[in-house]
Amino acid sequence: MNKIIVILGPTNVGKTKLSIALAKKFNGEIINADSVQFYRGLDIGSFKVSKSEMDNVKHYLIDNLSVLDNYSIYDYQKDGRYIIDKIISSGKIPIIVGGSALYIRALLYDYKLNSNKINNNYDDLTNSQLYDKLIKLDKDIVIDKNNRPRLIRAINYYLENNSSISKNVTNKLLYDVIFIGLTANRDILYDKINKRVDDMINRGLVDEVKSLYKYKDKSRILNTAIGYKEIISYLDNDITLDTAVYEIKKNSRRFAKRQMTFFKNKFDVKWFNCNYDNFDNTINSVINYIGGIL
Repeated sequence: MNKIIVILGPTNVGKTKLSIALAKKFNGEIINADSVQFYRGLDIGSFKVSKSEMDNVKHYLIDNLSVLDNYSIYDYQKDGRYIIDKIISSGKIPIIVGGSALYIRALLYDYKLNSNKINNNYDDLTNSQLYDKLIKLDKDIVIDKNNRPRLIRAINYYLENNSSISKNVTNKLLYDVIFIGLTANRDILYDKINKRVDDMINRGLVDEVKSLYKYKDKSRILNTAIGYKEIISYLDNDITLDTAVYEIKKNSRRFAKRQMTFFKNKFDVKWFNCNYDNFDNTINSVINYIGGIL
């Protein structure tokens, strides 16, 4: 069975740089698994890899959608598996990189999904009301009551399939996968996240969201993605810019914590501590590990 490399880790830990180094070393091509980077125009807030950063390495599923598109896990699974087969048939190694764990899991595991999509956003319901609605449908589900995207996904999945999303995940891998994880000291990581948010503001995040603001009432991603939903609230005059920046930092840190919990519980990962002072050392450690397997 052909090998697939997957790079996991919380936001702002160096996954993009590592993925490109591995692609160049092992003749790979990269499949994006960051659900915000699918969308054109969402560049600064998603810290999307630039053309120059790609360094002539082929990337898939970046800028493939409009902010008005509704792209489901089913769509990603279908598209991603087609691309995996395409890369393998060309004699190269697929390298999947990103922090959207459910997308990665649906792509690689025997995860049954239905194409009959329901894309309700439930904008009229609070998180508490969403949770109550879900429990009435799926009384045994265990889920974060404050994770609005996951609550919506679980409700829509149940309505599509008349069964729980939690029952549709197995531990059966469909591919031969090398899971690589990047991690870092929590205080250092949180400081990096805070500084990156400041950098995004300085690079023009507010103007980026302003350019998409006219779509906000029809775009799911603008109202759910961290960095965008907070600036939308600022542009709606619901909060100040300082409060929006504070909320982006807080939500990004919380997301990083949830990512690590999910990765550690759901994937068999070889973890590497990120050396921010000399990231080449981290890259070389990962290359040596993968080289010993390949």
